[in-house]
Amino acid sequence: MFRTIKNDLPASIVVFFVALPLCLGIALASGAPLFSGLIAGIIGGIVVGSLSGSKIGVSGPAAGLAAIVLTAIGTLGGYQNFLVAVVLGGIIQLIFGVLKAGIIGYYFPSSVIKGMLTGIGIIIILKQIPHFFGYDAGPDGKDGFFQTSSENTFSSLLHITDNIILGSLIIGIVSLAILILWDKVLSKKAKIFQLIQGPLVAVIVGIIFFSLTQSHSTLSISQSHLVNVPVPEDASSFLAQFNFPNFGVITNPDVWVIAFTIALVASLETLLCVEATDKLDPHKNVTPTNRELLAQGTGNIISGLIGGLPITQVIVRSSANIQSGGVSKSSTIIHGILLLISVVLIPTLLNMIPLSVLAAILFVVGYKLAKPKLFKQMYDLGWKQSVPFTITVLGIVFIDLLWGIGLGLAVGVVVILLKSYQNSHFLHIEDKSNGKHKIKMTLAEEVTFFNKGAILKELDSLPRDTYLELNLIKTRYLDNDIIEILEDFAIKAKERNIDINLVSKRGVVENPPSFVQFFKERPKSSLGLN
Repeated sequence: MFRTIKNDLPASIVVFFVALPLCLGIALASGAPLFSGLIAGIIGGIVVGSLSGSKIGVSGPAAGLAAIVLTAIGTLGGYQNFLVAVVLGGIIQLIFGVLKAGIIGYYFPSSVIKGMLTGIGIIIILKQIPHFFGYDAGPDGKDGFFQTSSENTFSSLLHITDNIILGSLIIGIVSLAILILWDKVLSKKAKIFQLIQGPLVAVIVGIIFFSLTQSHSTLSISQSHLVNVPVPEDASSFLAQFNFPNFGVITNPDVWVIAFTIALVASLETLLCVEATDKLDPHKNVTPTNRELLAQGTGNIISGLIGGLPITQVIVRSSANIQSGGVSKSSTIIHGILLLISVVLIPTLLNMIPLSVLAAILFVVGYKLAKPKLFKQMYDLGWKQSVPFTITVLGIVFIDLLWGIGLGLAVGVVVILLKSYQNSHFLHIEDKSNGKHKIKMTLAEEVTFFNKGAILKELDSLPRDTYLELNLIKTRYLDNDIIEILEDFAIKAKERNIDINLVSKRGVVENPPSFVQFFKERPKSSLGLN
């Protein structure tokens, strides 16, 4: 831990400033108490960070669950009833981990993962533009295209020019200049500028600017454009912010349905984030996914027991951690400790941070996720990579995160099916021999029902008076659906004067009377099939 502290401490401070408004914004978007978002952030940092096998992933409340939480609280009749579902959801995640369901995360195409990162980067920038100008139309945690204010991501941008807060805009521009100068120039000049991160300097400058301009008629920034952390008056009022689950509703079927929904969505979002952060990690560490599910389940149980929102690993905070130089889980844990200390000791100071400063920090994070050159790289890889990538990006920007991933994955599956259709076999056509066309059909190593259409089409298109050599020497798996196609073709072949030579590792069989019987009598292993 101490060996990497020079990297992890500055990164944890950046992650803290990114996480703070997101925890509050997601709680607001979820219709939950603001303090519940902070609880989830603290538990995600300290508990999940300690148990997780990820070195750079950061966990906390997730925007992707906000709509589910909002609906669930109403369905179950109160926040304390909803907390029961959070606890049960955590237990279900533990079961997922024990059953080793984490392997699902490895089956998401790279193009979809890159599209997810890019889409989130674009969303971060678009959602922070209003805050940068001082027009705070919606909470920070809302990542969907449509907003609760009957506006959408783009329509809200049209109102910015009518609602500019000059003080917010000035300090936003100054903060962005500091961040760019720090990243491109100062960090390369001296080690002190690597230890003290630009975002921390931007936040300090923002607090000073707010303090100096409070009484200024033009440059002052109102409380609605600042961070808004609950400020308890004493210890008892602080403890009163905690909520506890009402286990009296545990027999309600709706509680179990919502618990399973939370477990499923939170697990999928976590696994996607794990895959994405591992790709961003410059050290290319591989996160054990089953351990991650166990860590997330434990975190959700504890979060639900003390009044917190559901937790997942989250890409915005994780990418901010990576981009700020975090190299071990210490960064994640320290960011959770900073959240805890801040809400206990300095909530008043935090409430002096302009939202436009945090927007400038998130601009940089978003740009690094969605660099323009990535679009060209994906285009150069061909349509099989660029189409799922583009669909994922558009789905995230114009609908929401889960829809974007779902659409991208669906297109990715179609691409796989097309590729499988094309690569099930290849033909070699020779000149006529003894009055017959000689055609050699060699099947691929793995031939499944996905290949039915291509093989059936090829067999049906064979001309009469053909000599067909069907080569299975390299085929390791042959689906029963394909065997049935060959069985039907053997009957048609006699009618069309087509001779069939079946070539396998056991030798050559001429015009087998029954393919079904052939494979039944000879174990697949004896034919070179597994």
